[in-house]
Amino acid sequence: MIKKVPLTELKNRMRNFRKRMDISNPQWEIAVIFSKINLYYFTGTMQDGMLIIPKHGEATFWVRRSYERALDESLFPDIEPMNSFRDATKSVSGLPNTVYLETEVVPLALYQRFQKYFPFKNVKSADSQICAVRAVKSEYELSLTREAGRIHQHVLEDLVPEMLHDGMSEVDLSTELFSVMVEEGHHGLCRFGMFDTEMFLGNVCFGESSIYPSYFNGPGGNYGMSPAVPLIGSRDRKLKKGDLVFIDIGCGIEGYNTDKTTTYMFGSSLPQYAIDAHNKCVEIQNEAASMLKPGARPSEIYNTIMDKLDSEFLQNFMGFGNRKVKFLGHGVGLLIDETPVIAEGFDEPLQEGMVFALEPKKGIENIGMVGIENTFIVTSIGGECITGNNPGLIPVF
Repeated sequence: MIKKVPLTELKNRMRNFRKRMDISNPQWEIAVIFSKINLYYFTGTMQDGMLIIPKHGEATFWVRRSYERALDESLFPDIEPMNSFRDATKSVSGLPNTVYLETEVVPLALYQRFQKYFPFKNVKSADSQICAVRAVKSEYELSLTREAGRIHQHVLEDLVPEMLHDGMSEVDLSTELFSVMVEEGHHGLCRFGMFDTEMFLGNVCFGESSIYPSYFNGPGGNYGMSPAVPLIGSRDRKLKKGDLVFIDIGCGIEGYNTDKTTTYMFGSSLPQYAIDAHNKCVEIQNEAASMLKPGARPSEIYNTIMDKLDSEFLQNFMGFGNRKVKFLGHGVGLLIDETPVIAEGFDEPLQEGMVFALEPKKGIENIGMVGIENTFIVTSIGGECITGNNPGLIPVF
């Protein structure tokens, strides 16, 4: 049975987008959306097509493939079939000089094909307006996010300790973990907005693998399968007594994600200095979570936390060596990595219903990445954790 996005949701999203555009770009006349994630957000179906949104009048979703599936899945009011962009030109009379597009994701070749039939002169970005609308979740969206968080907590806190055994490889754990996650209800994908970023499940690492260099813009690393597939895990790195196990993965329901990192001590305890560093990261997470209230500014949360940390702790904080990231957390939604980000430069106040993953972590030589990550909803009394309160370093002896 198909679970359709309610029509009230689709109408509210379109209305909020238009309001945002009216405020930021009062002269706008038309926006066009191509990316499947944003098409899903506004129409409730993920097809090959384009959504034309005029400032005045009804939006039209032109679908190349599959029109039949779009009708089956979506409650969007105006869905039309097209074989090429030429078919959609009849819906636009008096094309304005400027069209607003997703400039972060629309490739040049697609842009040129579109412009051939829609000969506008200028293009401006609608990315920030779309991101701002998507950042504030409705109760419908939050209900799905909470369900993802429930599964996330159950698998990482309750089930993973039983999966760990001496001699298993990172790949062994990754594949078993993926199977269990899907069995529990995970939708099976981890979608990222970072350009050209592939992801299987997340980072599943033993010991020093979690601080191995990676192109991925996060604190942790991963050996991966090979240079061609720097994901999933290593077939050769086997779990042994004394290892730190680091699992940083996403979980999703009906498109909506949570992000969580849990650590484990396998066979024996870690050195006390590593435990102390981990506990400090947990304290940082909890302090940052307490500040996730409407009106707070992400940049101020970031600077408040960072200004309190001494130089010794800052060494290898949020990364290892010269591979450190300059954020403490990030928005989560239809993508794992959404805006706003808990970092400098994000000055717009938080709103109730925003969702963030907070992930203070610290790399430790010859041990790996300690720290924590959980997903929180912004509320009037601070961040509501929806992925569990276990502080990590779960002993598996």
